[in-house]
Amino acid sequence: MPIPIVNSIASWFLKKRFHQIELFLKYPNEVQEELLMQLLYKAKDTEFGRTHGFDSIKSYQTFADRVPISSYEEYQPMIERSRLGENNIFWPQPIKWFAKSSGTTNAKSKFIPVSEDALENCHYAASKDLLCMYLNNNENAQLFTGKSLRLGGSKELYKENGTVFGDLSAILIDNMPFWAEFSSTPSNKVSLMNNWEEKMQAIVNETIQENVTSLAGVPSWMLVLLNNVLETTGKDNLHDIWPNLEVYFHGGVSFLPYVDQYKKILPKTDFRYYEIYNASEGFFAIQDQNKSSELLLMLDYGIFYEFIPMETYGTKDEKIIPLSQVEIDKNYAVIITTNAGLWRYKIGDTIRFTSINPYRIKVSGRTKHHINAFGEELIIENAEDALKKVCKKTKSEIVDYTAAPIFMDGKEKGAHEWIIEFKTPPENIHYFNELFDNALKSLNSDYEAKRYNNMTLNKPTIHIARERLFYDWLKATDKLGGQHKVPRLSNTRDYLDALLELNR
Repeated sequence: MPIPIVNSIASWFLKKRFHQIELFLKYPNEVQEELLMQLLYKAKDTEFGRTHGFDSIKSYQTFADRVPISSYEEYQPMIERSRLGENNIFWPQPIKWFAKSSGTTNAKSKFIPVSEDALENCHYAASKDLLCMYLNNNENAQLFTGKSLRLGGSKELYKENGTVFGDLSAILIDNMPFWAEFSSTPSNKVSLMNNWEEKMQAIVNETIQENVTSLAGVPSWMLVLLNNVLETTGKDNLHDIWPNLEVYFHGGVSFLPYVDQYKKILPKTDFRYYEIYNASEGFFAIQDQNKSSELLLMLDYGIFYEFIPMETYGTKDEKIIPLSQVEIDKNYAVIITTNAGLWRYKIGDTIRFTSINPYRIKVSGRTKHHINAFGEELIIENAEDALKKVCKKTKSEIVDYTAAPIFMDGKEKGAHEWIIEFKTPPENIHYFNELFDNALKSLNSDYEAKRYNNMTLNKPTIHIARERLFYDWLKATDKLGGQHKVPRLSNTRDYLDALLELNR
């Protein structure tokens, strides 16, 4: 199909969609409340709906009083029944697909239900909206003149009891609409290869022959792929291989530790980066402005949002609030109710609002991924910001890192212990550590208070990791692939001790 015709079709679709987006921008809380009532009505005759009296719920407050907050552990028995082929348990549609995820932490797998509604009205709708917003902000974009290089997970799909499970990316690729498959590379056959290392080279071999205009994938794994592309071709930067490459759509982990490395291999000053916020449970937010680190919360994908202020999370005073009650610059745990039958479900992420008109957010971390062994409440956002500042001052670059507490033993005070793999190490790790400690103090008043005169916490301990340490650890734990992430911060020493042992 000629490019002008493709652009005309895209333009028509974009205008139609923007009318709908404007509706939830103008009436966000009304759109969310109406959506909740639609979800309740659709699921009223399910087992879960009958148990909780969905047919008589007419307000958010009744919903909040009647339906309990849940985690995966509470949901697992129902999910296992659904995986065995039972229908109408928590959603009226038969659940054909389950996104297998071990998350960032333990090896225990989760199986997240993916309904037809979620597939079409959330995940695929978000993909179209991402293009919609990008093209609206960049009228001269030439995305449709070439292909998008997508990098998903490494696991193929498995069938069992009439249902299918695998990485979310594999489910999306397997059910991809024709328009998306036509405009993507590598081929589905290569995308769904199971062996990650073989797959990486196969992607390189396929994509260097294509006219790639955009990239899409998790920053850490995409960087590995792109460095392999440069090594294979002998080129210095990616524009020499793909001269029409104009944008990278990224999500899954913070982009801060990688941004400088990307700028080196994508040196064009007008190259663009667009962030997304999605998970196996749904697609939540999209960057809607050029050169912005804020994400627009998408309110009409069949997901109803609630939030727990982190100062009350896990306490007897825990408070759950709807979107209409959030405040700017507070940390919140995210609770979702979805069109795949997850009801008041804790996804484990924390966010903070940068704006409430419209509702824009930044992802600040994970409810389980912080260090609070001494009341310091160190979150991933603090760590990423501090490392970014110190790397800039010391002209160093980071590949990966993790940290955990050094617990008090009676005589010694506590501390934080870090292991960092550098691409470009600092000249003096002690100076790096001093700057890092000061940066954390400036970003986190609780950490600063605990570090005051070494009252509770001593200065951090930093170990330099050998080359490929984190890659080897992921490989040894069968976690190579686009959706797996290194745990950044932990209140236990499990990951840190394993990595220190492997670093010897």
